[in-house]
Amino acid sequence: MSYKRIIPCLDVKDGKVVKGVNFVGLKEIGSPVELASKYCNQGADELVFLDISATNENRKTILDVVKEVAEVVSIPFTVGGGIKTIEDIENTLKAGADKVSLGSIIVKNPDIVNEASNVFGSDKIVAAIDVKKSGSKWNVYINGGKTDTGIDVIDWVKEVQDRGVGEILLTSMDGDGTKDGYDIDLLTEVKKVSKVPVIASGGCGSLDHIIEVFKKDVADAALAASLFHYDVLSVNEVKEALKENGIDVK
Repeated sequence: MSYKRIIPCLDVKDGKVVKGVNFVGLKEIGSPVELASKYCNQGADELVFLDISATNENRKTILDVVKEVAEVVSIPFTVGGGIKTIEDIENTLKAGADKVSLGSIIVKNPDIVNEASNVFGSDKIVAAIDVKKSGSKWNVYINGGKTDTGIDVIDWVKEVQDRGVGEILLTSMDGDGTKDGYDIDLLTEVKKVSKVPVIASGGCGSLDHIIEVFKKDVADAALAASLFHYDVLSVNEVKEALKENGIDVK
């Protein structure tokens, strides 16, 4: 049976979890270690830990915090931000991450996907794809959403999966932090071409949004931040509601 996954997201800046809207206006939420432990205890399937300023500040991921998170959780967690080399990937996995999320670097150096999947296995490599609507298509953005690459998301999904990624973390920048719901149109188009699991990200603001994305079968996992950070709902409550709606969850 293929279970749908619920994944809280920890956007980390200067060692603290933050949340903004459309990638700007960041507000401090709390400790990544405390929140990771909280969501693990609530029944989250996985966690995503993104050091969101590492790339723009041209530094590596804060591995000391990754190690602290690894010590308090018993579920898989993905780490991204500032990971640029095979050595960085190895160090991140050694620090306790189960997977690494690669975004800007794989646009600048696509060959690293092939190398990383060969060295560590596709199941360890997640392609983080941040997109914004541009006319009738969606463009891929890098550098924390600051740079428009002009690359069409559908073309990019096809390329990264052919190169060996095991999963796609698809974030709608238009939806990020708005609580208006996932971009169903975007997810529908990506799901048509994706051969690997897709994590929906950007815009979740209610239980109905998660139910919708799974009922329409356009994502394999739903990532949320505001919903959980502000205690609108707990992970347990979301999973119970999904079960009541006939959606298979662990």
